[in-house]
Amino acid sequence: MTARVVIGRLVDPVCKVAPARRWPDGTFTYVDIASVNQASKEIAGPHRVGSDEAPSRARQLVSAGDVLVATVRPNLNAVALVPRWLDGAVASTGFAVLRPRAGVVDSRYLFHWVRSPSFIGEMTRRATGASYPAVSDRIVKASELPLPPIEEQRRIAAVLDQADELRSKRRDSFALVDSLNEAIFLDMFGDPAVNNRGYPTGPLGDIALKFSDGPFGSNLKSSHYVESGVRVVRLQNIGVGRFVDDDAAYISEDHFTALRKHECLPGDVLVGTLGDPNLRACTQPPWLQQALNKADCVQVRVDPSRATSGWLTALLNHPSTERLAQGLVLGQTRARISMGRLRTLVVPVPPIEDQRLFSLKTVAVERQRHRVGRSSEEFDGLFASLQHRAFAGTL
Repeated sequence: MTARVVIGRLVDPVCKVAPARRWPDGTFTYVDIASVNQASKEIAGPHRVGSDEAPSRARQLVSAGDVLVATVRPNLNAVALVPRWLDGAVASTGFAVLRPRAGVVDSRYLFHWVRSPSFIGEMTRRATGASYPAVSDRIVKASELPLPPIEEQRRIAAVLDQADELRSKRRDSFALVDSLNEAIFLDMFGDPAVNNRGYPTGPLGDIALKFSDGPFGSNLKSSHYVESGVRVVRLQNIGVGRFVDDDAAYISEDHFTALRKHECLPGDVLVGTLGDPNLRACTQPPWLQQALNKADCVQVRVDPSRATSGWLTALLNHPSTERLAQGLVLGQTRARISMGRLRTLVVPVPPIEDQRLFSLKTVAVERQRHRVGRSSEEFDGLFASLQHRAFAGTL
């Protein structure tokens, strides 16, 4: 059985810097939680900050090989290993910075441990605070990790690195498949903002049999949700081009009867008009036979003689369409597009025969995405199994 050792005994102190410190060229590289890609666990977006505008949280001078652990929920899985090119950068105090003690703990081994479900689960359980649940640096460093000899740590880290690289390649394949629909759309219809094919134009409302927002206010509240019943489509379920089947909510059949005018059916286009991005759409999948859309989730049932759901979904997700709709966005703190304004959005409408051909092509793309998605899930399962075995001493 591998001994478990408190992390605090395995790391060295990290230099703290004052936010007002003057840097040679007046700027420094700053890494905050938003800089970490939570899927790849890489620092993807550090930025240069002027000394005079330094955030008050920019107080930790990091070195190559340091392990960054986010301490605020829901970002506890935002962990990263500082690469060589960020040696000397400044990190936010939103991270616990773990500097592995040379010859005692391997940095990549420690990195894989703090991204493991065991560690993240422990931090989640120990997070405190009502508005912003978090763990302190002390709690992070008081946790324990299994510590085999250094050579064994390096072997385990190498195995997990290789497995993670395979997962990364699978994610890249998934992203490539995701981009196919946009490429096919551009090839067939051109840029909707330019309309260089000369298609007739008209407001979205003219190609719809039904254009409906969800119930507001006391008609539908979270207190109405039940364990099972009729599915409620919420903003978090509307992805860019896909229905996100997470965080399911339901209302009772009796309550649905009173709100039946908001019924959504397979093939309806579901449009998110609040959040990021402000305009995103997906088509209600065939397996979701009946649903109800919530406020800010606009339902569009196309007129089949004028449009197809597949074409309209791709149109609404096209970056040019989002730019066309910017003038319809209202609000500063919670910018949104109202259903009434969205109905007036003028777009080019290609011939229905071309739209149907496009929809047939996207069906093939969806089949491929499903295959890639299943493969990605298998790789994720394999990686989780390897993680468990690695830190249980059976790898």
